[in-house]
Amino acid sequence: MLEVSIGLGIVLSLILSESLGVTAGGIIVPGYISLYLDQPMQVIITFVVAGIVYGIIHLLSKVMFLYGKRRLVLALILGFFLGYISRHFIYSPYDNLSFAVIGNIIPGLIANWMDRQGVARTLAVIIITAVLVKLLVMLIFGGQILV
Repeated sequence: MLEVSIGLGIVLSLILSESLGVTAGGIIVPGYISLYLDQPMQVIITFVVAGIVYGIIHLLSKVMFLYGKRRLVLALILGFFLGYISRHFIYSPYDNLSFAVIGNIIPGLIANWMDRQGVARTLAVIIITAVLVKLLVMLIFGGQILV
């Protein structure tokens, strides 16, 4: 189901990008987010880390030239670093609750698109697309909710 979720996320992201001109935080993001919709804390933590990365990049861009590949690579590195911290140094008192971000580069990709097209638009498109991917996966696999 992993491959189907990622593939559907890519297709839906491409359709939204071409038809509406909005991108769901990178072409692979909706597929990964859809896999974790049953774990809302991880989705929230991923968005929070992406917001922190966005804030850091926004502040740094006021004192240094950040554009193009530099901006993207910085977003990916910061997202990876903060994701590593969330995965290895922030512990939950509950066994079934995780404060880890989704993936290694997902927060950086989201932050990059937050910077390019705005926070609200990026988050809205990611959530809508991830829910659509989850719905399509459920329909394809006979109503199975968990992946």
